[in-house]
Amino acid sequence: MKLIAGLGNIGDKYIFTRHNAGFMLIDSIAINEGLTFRENSRLKCFITNIGDCYLIKPTTFMNLSGEAVKAVMDYYKIPIENVLIVYDDLSLELGKIRFRPNGSDGGHNGIKSVIKHLGTQDIARLKIGIGPQPNIPSEVFVLQNFSKEELEVLKSTLSKAKEGIGCYFREGLASAQNKFN
Repeated sequence: MKLIAGLGNIGDKYIFTRHNAGFMLIDSIAINEGLTFRENSRLKCFITNIGDCYLIKPTTFMNLSGEAVKAVMDYYKIPIENVLIVYDDLSLELGKIRFRPNGSDGGHNGIKSVIKHLGTQDIARLKIGIGPQPNIPSEVFVLQNFSKEELEVLKSTLSKAKEGIGCYFREGLASAQNKFN
């Protein structure tokens, strides 16, 4: 079993915000595959699957994302080496993606929650660039909607990220890093 967890915030007012880049990628995969999400309140997420790979969008809001990731991993007995967390990254320029095998939370509350609930920083992740951040507080910037121009860039970025995820699961993290970082 595999798990791809896209981080974001639920609710109409957050749909096109920078902080929802993880949700946007998961939604894009689901649309391409003709999948429909169902809400699972016990697992605290919207969930769907394609074969042995589960896609989730936590319903806990960003800062408690780890609760859903841990619940799904425990319920489906998914080992940590088969988990990929997808989320936005302020330090990456819009249009860039970056696979990482591990690391700190980098000030991102969603990944901070995942690290806390899983008890390790050794969790594979795919960061989606949303920067550069203008001279405003990060909590304000990440909750702003992408402009139309930025959404066009993001669309091609999400396409590249989907290719990268395929490579990650077929060939491994090192290969995905070499080809897509």
